[in-house]
Amino acid sequence: MRAIRGRAAARRAVAGLLTGLLAAAGTAVGAGTAAAGDAGAGEPQHGGAHATLDGLNVHDRAVIRHDGAVIETGAGLFEMSVTGGGSLLAYGIDMYSSTQQDARYAEVPWRSSSLQGNADAGKIRWILRHSYPQVDNLAELAEEAGARQLTPETAAAGTQVAIWRYSERTESGERPDVTAVHPDAERLADHLERQARELEEPAPAVRLESPVVSGRPGELLGPVTIRTTAQAVSVAPGPEAARHGVRVVDAQGKAVTAGRDGTQLWFDVPDDAEDGGGAFTVQATTPVPVGRTFVGTGAHAASQSLVVAGSSDAAVTATAVTSWAAEGAAPAVSARRDCARGGVAVTVVNRGDAPFTFALGEQELEIPAGATDTATVPVAEDQRYGITVTGPGGFERTFTGVLDCETIAAQPQDAGLTVHNEPVTVGGGDGEVNLAETGSGTNVPLLVGLAAGLLALGGLAVLMVRRKPQPGAGSATTPDTGAENAGDGAEAEGDEK
Repeated sequence: MRAIRGRAAARRAVAGLLTGLLAAAGTAVGAGTAAAGDAGAGEPQHGGAHATLDGLNVHDRAVIRHDGAVIETGAGLFEMSVTGGGSLLAYGIDMYSSTQQDARYAEVPWRSSSLQGNADAGKIRWILRHSYPQVDNLAELAEEAGARQLTPETAAAGTQVAIWRYSERTESGERPDVTAVHPDAERLADHLERQARELEEPAPAVRLESPVVSGRPGELLGPVTIRTTAQAVSVAPGPEAARHGVRVVDAQGKAVTAGRDGTQLWFDVPDDAEDGGGAFTVQATTPVPVGRTFVGTGAHAASQSLVVAGSSDAAVTATAVTSWAAEGAAPAVSARRDCARGGVAVTVVNRGDAPFTFALGEQELEIPAGATDTATVPVAEDQRYGITVTGPGGFERTFTGVLDCETIAAQPQDAGLTVHNEPVTVGGGDGEVNLAETGSGTNVPLLVGLAAGLLALGGLAVLMVRRKPQPGAGSATTPDTGAENAGDGAEAEGDEK
């Protein structure tokens, strides 16, 4: 994105506390924001599942030694219920972070989880594929590990300990001092740690290529390409797209309700459609690949991140979004967590015949006609954010969430670590399931815009990126989901409104 020459850029960043911001997914905010009625629409979700934490299913004990403290904690397999059907088994990858009762999760690529930048992430996938529950012959697994006998509980604990040794790093870059309580579980952990080899990150079972498009009414906007391991997927437009009379079609303009790997899809926007936006969603029922990561969403964004160890057939989806305008600029805006750069990457697509002008932080920016560009808004670790992009004609898009990229151990600690963890069943048991109860605060200032300054209020910082509406330009808005624009996986961001 380039700054506009010859204009003094006024400060655009403001801070505010929005009551119920994260809980109010689907509520329109401000003029020009489309109602978020399209299921899974808005921020493009390139592929993955959403799930709710059920509890710590099979587990034993582990001991963590940190800065002179000795903490005993539960270690084992979590169970999750997939939205739309199916179940998952998963291990934790943030040893010091708590889980939250009935926490909601979304599937993301490694780069949007605490595995971002972890050179040993591939070894974690190897452990998952070569241990319990993927290997269910526990006698054979015990023999390989030099253990006398393994039960599901000790096998799960040993596997979890081995994963933590690769998923966690102290601030100085050292592996954590964590051991399994049961001797056979510890033997398994040592064996897995020694044998682990690098494997590539698995792709999601369903994803979309080029899922953000824009253009003119009366045109076919696309293509959006399906990539899937499933034999077939269903295709359906969201309510907002349907309200405008938008259809999902093939290259010949024929309506499409199903597809497979390689199918190309277009939005068919009526030529008399008022300026606006919409979405379509593809869905399949297929296992979630072992090694995919899940992060907490919305109010549960700080809940411990998990990695898939096993899956039934489950509902997986991917969403494409579009916007259109009759004249001038035709922008579409998306956002995703960018853990590598410590912020939120805001991408703007302009398929109109005029530049799209807006402001980011203290800089007034312009996207030429036919161009796409991305700028990263710095956000502090564990900080809730709200980023709003506005432009001419009432254009407005808001993205919210929490940036959760680091493990607790990798962050500076002001005091000694205290962990009290007694795993129990979530949703009907004696209480909440915690792998640790340290957590981390969210009252960290948000780094706003491109060096726009530090702003904080009540633990929730909001960046407003605005340009005063001007006559003669169309508006383009899309409803929401909260996932990333990445092409290789579903990135559940916070809620976009």
